[in-house]
Amino acid sequence: MKIPVVYGLFFLLILFGCSVGKHLPPGEKLYRGATIKVQKQKDVKASAKSLRSLLMAAARPKPNKFLLAQPYKVWWYYFIGEPKRPKGFRAFLRDKLGEPPVLSSRLNAKVTAENMNAYLENIGYFHSTVTGDTINESYFTKAVYTAIIYPQHTIRNIKWVNDSSALLKELDSKKNKRSLLKKGMPYRLSDIEAERDRLDLTLKTKGYYNFNPDYIMAYVDSTIGNYQVDLFLNIKNTTPEIAKHPFTINRITVFPNYTLLRPPPDTSKTGTTNIDGLLIRDTVYNFKPELFKRSITYRPGKLYSSIDQNSTLNRLINLGAFKFSKNRFEAVKDTADPYRLNVFYYLTPAKKKSLQAELDGFSKENKYTGAQVSLNWKNRNTFHGSEQLAVKMYGSFEVSSTDSLKGNNNYRVGTEATLNFPRYLIPFFSVKESNLYPARTQLLLGYEYFIKRSFYTKNIFRFNYEFQWRETANKQHILAPFSLTYLNAVNVSDSFYKVAAQNPALLSTVYNEAIIGSYYSYTFNTLNPLAKNQLYFQTNAEIAGTTLGLISGARVPRSKNILGAPFAQYVKGDVDLRYTRRFPNKWQLANRLQIGIGFPYHNSAFLPFSKQYVIGGSNSIRAFAVRTLGPGSYKPTLYDQAYYQTIGGDYKLLVNSEIRIPLFGRFSGAVFVDIGNIWTKDTVLFGTAGQLKKDFLQELAVASGIGIRVDASVLLLRFDFGVPLRTPYLPDGKRWVIDKIALGDKTWRRNNLVFNIAIGYPF
Repeated sequence: MKIPVVYGLFFLLILFGCSVGKHLPPGEKLYRGATIKVQKQKDVKASAKSLRSLLMAAARPKPNKFLLAQPYKVWWYYFIGEPKRPKGFRAFLRDKLGEPPVLSSRLNAKVTAENMNAYLENIGYFHSTVTGDTINESYFTKAVYTAIIYPQHTIRNIKWVNDSSALLKELDSKKNKRSLLKKGMPYRLSDIEAERDRLDLTLKTKGYYNFNPDYIMAYVDSTIGNYQVDLFLNIKNTTPEIAKHPFTINRITVFPNYTLLRPPPDTSKTGTTNIDGLLIRDTVYNFKPELFKRSITYRPGKLYSSIDQNSTLNRLINLGAFKFSKNRFEAVKDTADPYRLNVFYYLTPAKKKSLQAELDGFSKENKYTGAQVSLNWKNRNTFHGSEQLAVKMYGSFEVSSTDSLKGNNNYRVGTEATLNFPRYLIPFFSVKESNLYPARTQLLLGYEYFIKRSFYTKNIFRFNYEFQWRETANKQHILAPFSLTYLNAVNVSDSFYKVAAQNPALLSTVYNEAIIGSYYSYTFNTLNPLAKNQLYFQTNAEIAGTTLGLISGARVPRSKNILGAPFAQYVKGDVDLRYTRRFPNKWQLANRLQIGIGFPYHNSAFLPFSKQYVIGGSNSIRAFAVRTLGPGSYKPTLYDQAYYQTIGGDYKLLVNSEIRIPLFGRFSGAVFVDIGNIWTKDTVLFGTAGQLKKDFLQELAVASGIGIRVDASVLLLRFDFGVPLRTPYLPDGKRWVIDKIALGDKTWRRNNLVFNIAIGYPF
């Protein structure tokens, strides 16, 4: 007679439990956890489940993990045994599979009950009681707690105990504006502590340098009845006098060449520059004094403010010219006027110049592999005002691994120079900057020589004039009032023209073109990776050729030129919205929505290739490689992949959703669904199949799959397997291919299963 698997597994777990009991130290039992019985009194609004959950968080110790009522991890702990080496394989297995037993000697039900009582009082459940007891079963010990819960008290009144101090008047004027304590809200000690911290921060912005939140005393009167309390706030009598007075700034001294090897020099000696009330001690004149005039946001005579302190330090750190930045505030030793501060900034310069060589190998999703060598030179203080000049020279080659494309190799040689100014650089205008974050102006000049062997050569010139600034820590703006890209194709081969004679749309890849326009980008990011809800939002807007079109009167594609090439005319806008929800069990639900709309007009029939939207690949729809999907119901051919640098569209819709599941150690898994496609405005490149139509939703690709991620601390390695569920280039009515999935078929896997290797999350 065969024993069912479930019964066999249950029998094994019983044996596991018995063997665990034999290994426990003499007189010890295994702590099984706590049971909490909640007895709600009249008018208690909270559910018994929520109250039980609150109290369970205060239960100590935490028990071992159990499966089918058996401590399976403790069994592994004893089964593997004591490792001979602390970092050996046995130690690794014991650490990953097992856990040491939580013994009954660690349990003190009386103390835990007292802690639960204190916790209930801290959240307003006054007069409630918790008692604790233990129950012994076999080799287990359980804790049983009984909680008698009375209604949670609410705040009836909030009063400041009056006195004549200026400090109390300052506090009293701030109490109702942004107070965390409101009449009618439940009493919680944590809210009182948070309000004290808020008031302390507020006072720190008003000059009260030596104030401390512990100087605020809170009294609670819980005897007024009706489950209400009166809250009284006051300044402690023991508060030192120096904490009750606002401070002003007396002197600000900057040491821009400070090192730990020697103390800061005497500022009374030569080498000190006085600019706008700032003393700059720079004997070697590495930095222009105007740099600190812009970076330090306050001056002598002004009230001390923690906002000024933090914003100045933040601006100095973000300049990029200093390796270390620190400040020191020191009270003036003057009995006549002691409420003044001397401020010192100690700045250690970073290495001014650096040179770095890099050699990279890569494998692209378009079945090209190759290598790149680059030389990077950087000057962090070019004009002695923290201007950063970076020059990059590079060369690379790409080789196709596809049989039909062999010999169709790509070569690139280029150089790029960027010059960053830590301020707005606008001729004849002065723009006020944010105190918290320094604005940046970036000038970029680049050239690339691109060879597509056997086909053509391209010269690509680029110039950008761009501003970058932050509104807050999580809001960033980028504005480029002028951007230029110039493409010039030469050495177009006869073999290319022969192919183009059969497919005239290929001629668009060797068109000369000038892209002159402007763009703007806004990014919002919640920044906190541990937050329950994480939100990322980016929107971009771009416009090109508008002014040139008005001047030239362009109405027909490629009819008007500038710099010897037709100029592009288009408007383009897109959004990228990402939302991630973290759950208590460390699972995550990550979602992304991308919508892109490009509108070429007059002098352009389609977006420039470098501006088109693309789809597919490890960060997009993971069951379709780049250049194998879209636009619309069009199926890219090998010729398309050979001749087009990109296969893109004027419109894009992409939706991604994945569940991220922690497995063990540094490994986690994922289950994902990807939906999307791209489309073109006209039929010039890919005919009516690629054109956006009213039924565009019928041309959405759908993919799903699973993934493994390895967190290697400095980077995250990602391995995703994607399977197509809906293929838009199949005949209408046959695009859903779920019923065709055959994971056991080698031919099906070769044609449909896409393996993606990437670094970092897809979104």
